[in-house]
Amino acid sequence: MGFTDSLKKLFAAKKEAETPENAVYGAQLKEIQQEAFLEGYTYSIAFSKLKTYKALKAKDATFKKEFVQYLAEKNIAILKKSTIKSLSNSESTTRNICNSLLTALLRSNLEYKPAEFAKLMDFFESSSASKKKYLHFWNWPIGFAVQQIEKSVKKNGLSLEWKAYIEKFLASPAMVNKNNYWGSDLDKIEAKLKKLLFDEQNTTGKTLPYTHVEDQFGEMFNPEILALEENLRDHFYQLCHLFSKVSSGKPSQRFLKNTSKIIDDIGIAKYKATVHPWLAYIIQLKEIEKTVHNTYSGQTYTHTYYTFLDEKSTVLLKGMVWSLAKFHDTETLNLVAKLAERCYKKIPSVGPAAAGIGNACIYVLGNTKGLEGISHLSRLKLKIKQNNTRKLIEKYIEAASIKLGISSSEIEELSIPHFGLDNGAKTYTFDDYTLEIHIQELGKVSLIWRKPDTKLQKTTPAFVKNSSKLAAKLKKAKSEVAQVKKYLTAQRDRIDRLYLDDRIWSYENFEKHYVNHGLVSFIAKKLLWQFKKEEKFITALYIDQQWTTAANEHLDWITDETEVRLWHPIHETVDGVLFWRTKLETLQIKQPLKQAYREVYILTDAEINTKTYSNRMAAHILKQHQFKALTSVRGWKYSLLGAFDGGYDGDVAKIQVKAHGIEAQFWINTLHAEEEFNDAGIWNYVATDQVRFMKNEEVMDLLDVPKLVLSEIVRDVDLFVGVCSVGNDPQWRDNGGLPQYHDYWTSYSFGDLTELAKTRKQILEKLLPRLKISKVATIKGKFLHIKGSKRTYKIHIGSSNILMEPNDQYLCIVPARGEDKKTKNIFLPFEGDRGLSLVLSKAFLLAEDHKITDKTILSQIN
Repeated sequence: MGFTDSLKKLFAAKKEAETPENAVYGAQLKEIQQEAFLEGYTYSIAFSKLKTYKALKAKDATFKKEFVQYLAEKNIAILKKSTIKSLSNSESTTRNICNSLLTALLRSNLEYKPAEFAKLMDFFESSSASKKKYLHFWNWPIGFAVQQIEKSVKKNGLSLEWKAYIEKFLASPAMVNKNNYWGSDLDKIEAKLKKLLFDEQNTTGKTLPYTHVEDQFGEMFNPEILALEENLRDHFYQLCHLFSKVSSGKPSQRFLKNTSKIIDDIGIAKYKATVHPWLAYIIQLKEIEKTVHNTYSGQTYTHTYYTFLDEKSTVLLKGMVWSLAKFHDTETLNLVAKLAERCYKKIPSVGPAAAGIGNACIYVLGNTKGLEGISHLSRLKLKIKQNNTRKLIEKYIEAASIKLGISSSEIEELSIPHFGLDNGAKTYTFDDYTLEIHIQELGKVSLIWRKPDTKLQKTTPAFVKNSSKLAAKLKKAKSEVAQVKKYLTAQRDRIDRLYLDDRIWSYENFEKHYVNHGLVSFIAKKLLWQFKKEEKFITALYIDQQWTTAANEHLDWITDETEVRLWHPIHETVDGVLFWRTKLETLQIKQPLKQAYREVYILTDAEINTKTYSNRMAAHILKQHQFKALTSVRGWKYSLLGAFDGGYDGDVAKIQVKAHGIEAQFWINTLHAEEEFNDAGIWNYVATDQVRFMKNEEVMDLLDVPKLVLSEIVRDVDLFVGVCSVGNDPQWRDNGGLPQYHDYWTSYSFGDLTELAKTRKQILEKLLPRLKISKVATIKGKFLHIKGSKRTYKIHIGSSNILMEPNDQYLCIVPARGEDKKTKNIFLPFEGDRGLSLVLSKAFLLAEDHKITDKTILSQIN
């Protein structure tokens, strides 16, 4: 058969297929396509907004099922044609709308009967099994199609017809040979279908729980269950049968009641002793990297993906976590919080490792008696970066605050554990020996053993190691120390964000939740606070157990009703700010957050002229994933922009300033840099635009924005640029970067100092005279000049990038990980400025350039 004959046969077949029924379905498709075109849709179609689609949804299930069949056949016809010649724009658009309609319709409940579904899938399988293989799983919304089976079984039970079809489908070549890009998705479909069969066959629960034998959890869990004594094993079989059936976002009361009864039969202590190690196993579990090879048109393609848990194990573990909702003890809640952290940790190209299990953990923590669970949520809110998860956490915190009739900020203060600490210290007794823990600084807690005579003991006493009871006590103490470190950092971040809350405390509450709190006092006593006397706020620092003013007076007039607020330099005179900086340095007080040296941002003339927006931080190029992570840490919400339809125009990073009813916006644009996106289609780089403020859905005049709010918001945006700009990466230009933006890299790397960098310069000016390198170090403009033995170096105080005299040759030094021994003992007035640490580290290295042994650095210097 010749080429012309092939075309004639193709179009003849198309003509024969144009039955009266097909004409009706064709007209339906044409109506939808025309309206979508008129509404401006081409690829990503919002069917819910189309009148023609709403009319289609109103038709009976039989019509919609036949229409699905028609769409599938139409899709195949177009695919067949594409093997003969290129498709026209019209044909490509039609095929896209067919696929989109198939997905939309199969997501609804079409009430398929087994024979009807078999007809649809048999057509699909016969097409994919043909020699030319026009149709593959990636041309077909297989996941939504299988949901039709789930919906039918859930409503009517698993009939013999459905059972026979599922078994046949699972045995089909398409499901058996899943070694392709979509293998992991087909694994999920296989798990769902096998679970339907399992649930029907095991109604008593007296069967091995359904977990995948090749799954990391299943490999551990199945043997553990089999090793239990018979009566306990039967109880766990019943529980796991209930666990494996969970499907909703939160547990039903029936589920909680049934699992609680079985747990009571097992015994609470026995149940926790059995389940806790299983969940601890998940916490330490690593994701697995898998590689598959596919051959297409004679060429082999390699695809790497990551897996964590099988779908069956994820469902079972979700139910297991829910079963812990009846417990409110510290050990269980600590375990659940750790599990939540692990499950929300991202896997490359996948996202959170196990969001379903993580959400179950959030449910348990949000429904505890007392406030210990809320305290964990308060900490997790600062660590977890997914917007929807943070929103869920905030929902539980808000519910607790409404229940107690106080604000969400107050509920977070009430829920902070003190760990039995007194002024940042605690003592554990081990017979006649003691173990003392002391908070040294953020992230650093010392553990000191003392003998009965109070002399130091360098190592853990042998009798503690040899006693199972004392060893368990020591393990608990070390676990508590780890929690102290986590919570201390979380409280630093929480307090740093209090400026936008505009909080005022009564001294009674302030003393309870800050000054006398075993954990938070370590932070609070190193900060400046203001106390209201009559109509004036007076600044004071906690010195020698007393609040002391700049005039060295003690605030002996404070009462329980005295109002207290966190000090901010915007409330202070310039002389007052300089005084407190000097005072803190004299007392060698290292503030846990940048307060005395905090930047203040006031409106510029340009911003007064633009009135409603600021371009101060516009036209910068940021690393998008780093930007997303930092916005989350600072309480902003931002969605990653992708190199796919709908991801071209840009997005807005935003934060709600609830105390003032204001929404701050930082506009972000895509760069459209060719090929600069990751495997998930997310752009690597984005460009910054204007900052705006909204109130009551209207753009605010910048003059109407409260000064403190404006300053803190612009400071955040400056921080985003200062940390995430490609100009901070010493290797970006040399590694290729974006050639068209090399000028930006140079201008940022060695350009004018931002407010953050100006503060860094002020600190360096005070530090240099006291440093070992003072004789070879000078500050000139925006650079720290270092005169080495071989050359003179100019370290940019903002980016920490380096130029070498006399020709301003660029010197690339990649920062080493970990602490620099030469700079770790230098007193810095506050914690958290990595840029300042980098500048100092490079300065000490280059001051002794004759001692450098790194060949990469030497080749550039020489």
